[in-house]
Amino acid sequence: MLVEKILGSLKDSEQRTVEYVDIEWHEAFKKLHKKQTESGEEVGIRLDNEILTKGLRDGDILYEDAARVIAVRIPACEAMVITVAPGHERALAQVCYEVGNTHGSLFWGEQENEFRTPVNEPLMEKLSKMHGVTVEKEVVKFDFDQAISSSVNNHHH
Repeated sequence: MLVEKILGSLKDSEQRTVEYVDIEWHEAFKKLHKKQTESGEEVGIRLDNEILTKGLRDGDILYEDAARVIAVRIPACEAMVITVAPGHERALAQVCYEVGNTHGSLFWGEQENEFRTPVNEPLMEKLSKMHGVTVEKEVVKFDFDQAISSSVNNHHH
């Protein structure tokens, strides 16, 4: 099966059997994919340049018929959850700077002054030494609607 456009989202779709294709968060901005559904069906994905800025989202529909839907699932992965304590607001700028300096993606967290970014051990060590900043590893699902910056594929040295 070849998919060349996103047909919609599961949140706007009628109830049907859903079969998922796992797309890792760091693959979400790629135009070409060769994947398998949960049942092993091969799916080729060839998208236009719009995907380079929008990215694939959890729940995007790749195929649908009267009986079933094939949709994107962005699996959870290990991330750093960074929290800046109240009264240490100056550290917010430093945290954002340090993550940006590694060209890492940065996402809003669930709480105020909380951020999420992919695990980067040297960065984790550096941030952990900052006064008023705590860093913990957690398994999270990156949501690109919560992205502050997501430089997944657009920076090369």
